[in-house]
Amino acid sequence: MHPNRKIIRKRNYDYTNTGWYFVTICTKNREYFFGEIRNEEMQLSVIGKQAQIFWLEIPEHFPNVELGEFVIMPDHIHGIIGIVNPRDLACKIPTSNVPTDTSNKNEYMASISPKSGSLSAIIRSYKSVLTRWCGLNDSHSFSWLARFHERIIRNQEEYSRIEEYIHSNPKRWQDVACNVSTLKKC
Repeated sequence: MHPNRKIIRKRNYDYTNTGWYFVTICTKNREYFFGEIRNEEMQLSVIGKQAQIFWLEIPEHFPNVELGEFVIMPDHIHGIIGIVNPRDLACKIPTSNVPTDTSNKNEYMASISPKSGSLSAIIRSYKSVLTRWCGLNDSHSFSWLARFHERIIRNQEEYSRIEEYIHSNPKRWQDVACNVSTLKKC
């Protein structure tokens, strides 16, 4: 339990709603597990190739999901995820009446876990399967940053702008890498 953890999702927003979301998922300590940029193009490592395979398989595991533009960068992934036709989803997690008595840990954890079919459940599943694959393939040092960033895409203009941003990310890598982390030398 993280009592002082800042809430980063939009309050009172149901992330199982039909809509398009721009997500960014980073590796822990921004380590370059997914490959490197050469001549403004991403060259995927073995882990990066598997990350791409698992990303493309998301709609197979979540039939209510469509994928938009995405890019795997050395230390992060940008992607557009669409949640469509969520009516068929069964919501297993209660959205209200969070227990105030946390002595029953299982009940408390169920109340704060992501809803089935929600954006958080999709990202959690994706991160989990890649982490598991890395562990089974002698890449035990692989780790994700605990959270992810999302933005609700509000209209077609914003969608197009984000799509272009994702597409051009490898070309801007040197500038991005310099601005993102003062720990990395440029």
